[in-house]
Amino acid sequence: MRPARSPAEARILVIDDEPANLALVEAVLAREGYAHVETLADPRRAAERHLAFRPDLVLLDLMMPSIDGYALLDSLGRLTGEGDLLPIMVLTADTSIEAKRRALALGARDIVTKPFDVFEFGLRVANLIELRLMFEQTQGQQPPSGAS
Repeated sequence: MRPARSPAEARILVIDDEPANLALVEAVLAREGYAHVETLADPRRAAERHLAFRPDLVLLDLMMPSIDGYALLDSLGRLTGEGDLLPIMVLTADTSIEAKRRALALGARDIVTKPFDVFEFGLRVANLIELRLMFEQTQGQQPPSGAS
């Protein structure tokens, strides 16, 4: 069995076209002790960065030019593949029920409305990182196929 990673080792990919939002989220994550944070202002590079960085959590804006967050939710879900779990938290200024339902239907695990409370945001990030790391641990404990 693989040793458990600490939450501070989690890799977090933040995708938002607004530099001020990226800076704020990065600062909050640093304050919370996350050292492996990558920010991306160009959503067209999301698939490439996802494959190279292999994040444990993605924080994703919905309203971006060229590729919106909904399209990215769909493509990141396909890149993650079956049998894996990549939590995605949507960060959005859109408070409509339609936006929330659509994001959740496309695979978002949580939705935070901007502007957000940084304390609550930190707790939600910690919960999703914990979920990812627990999933990772259970994968390491699965018996080989055909074992009884």
